[in-house]
Amino acid sequence: MSDVPESTDPVQFRTEVRAFLDRALTAELRAAGAMQIGVFSPAAVGRVWHRILYQQGWITPTWPSEHGGRGWGPLQKYIFEQECALANAPTLSSAGLLMCGPILIHFGTAQQKARFLPHLRSGDDYWCQGYSEPGAGSDLAALSCRGRREGDVYVVDGTKLWTTHAQYADWVFLLVRTSTHERPQQGITFLLADMRSPGLTVKPIISMSGEHEVNQLFFDGVQVPADNRIGAEGDGWTIAKRLLEFERSGVYGPRVRRLLMQAKHLARADGRRWRDTDFRRRFAELSMETDALEAGELRMLTADVGENLGVTTSLLKLAGTETLQRASELCVLAGGSQSAYAHDTTPMSSATAGDASVAMARYLNMRAATIYGGSSEVQRNILAKTALRL
Repeated sequence: MSDVPESTDPVQFRTEVRAFLDRALTAELRAAGAMQIGVFSPAAVGRVWHRILYQQGWITPTWPSEHGGRGWGPLQKYIFEQECALANAPTLSSAGLLMCGPILIHFGTAQQKARFLPHLRSGDDYWCQGYSEPGAGSDLAALSCRGRREGDVYVVDGTKLWTTHAQYADWVFLLVRTSTHERPQQGITFLLADMRSPGLTVKPIISMSGEHEVNQLFFDGVQVPADNRIGAEGDGWTIAKRLLEFERSGVYGPRVRRLLMQAKHLARADGRRWRDTDFRRRFAELSMETDALEAGELRMLTADVGENLGVTTSLLKLAGTETLQRASELCVLAGGSQSAYAHDTTPMSSATAGDASVAMARYLNMRAATIYGGSSEVQRNILAKTALRL
């Protein structure tokens, strides 16, 4: 693990990041990053990159130093995200690093932090998120998965839906209903469950892009120790809102920039597409939108948002995911007729055709971007109510 502090000068820091990526990113990892279709890299790839970042000391750079952080500010984190995207580094799952970890730091007991955080940072434990249900997605307060307290355990019955990477996970953090006597938001509790628990079943869901990325979880009398409850019973809604701010505050500009780079590669490989004035116009327009998105993200990430954090994260999520979708559409357009090929894990006869097939699969996968983490409609309602007072 590197003990040398990183430069706070943005130019020097960017140079340090590029030097690290040049020596740490193998050709295999870069290729896997370029071929990534889902939100996150496959777990086998992600674990390799996770371990490299952990050994460098950069796996949780914005966490408090007592929990393994490096003291990076928002600008350093953004520069790192930019350079990783442009270098085709794999994208790590955010469930543990960006969601559960910060929740444990803010709400966990000393014993819970000591038990879970070291294994989360090292990558020994892989996490997934149990929020959505068949009747509770955007309206999360409608969840019905039950947690019944019996002595020192909660007995959990119900189901969770669209659980990303549950097939790889060691642990799941989930919301359960422990009371029905108050307002729906007041009867929810936050638990941590071992994925190897008896009675917990994972059923795969194959997306229209052909990926096994999400799953449905079934809980049939699953026993969760009460010591694995975060916060008090009934405090789950407060914790969940804080976690959603972490989920929605991820940066999107670097990811869009990577797609633009891939669209340019595909269009130039075709030749005719890159000379097409309509394509060039759309490429230029989206490039300017991306410049504006990155400038907005940097401005909001470095500002003192205070009580407007919810508004800020909603705005980031709304603008970022919709721009990301438009970039995925541009990649399909750049690939031309080759994009019509269904994605296959077996390489196609030419590199251009293979890239184009990935572009189509990524486009299909990206349709969910404006739904998960709170749909665009929900974000607009939040902005209308909180920012515009409508």
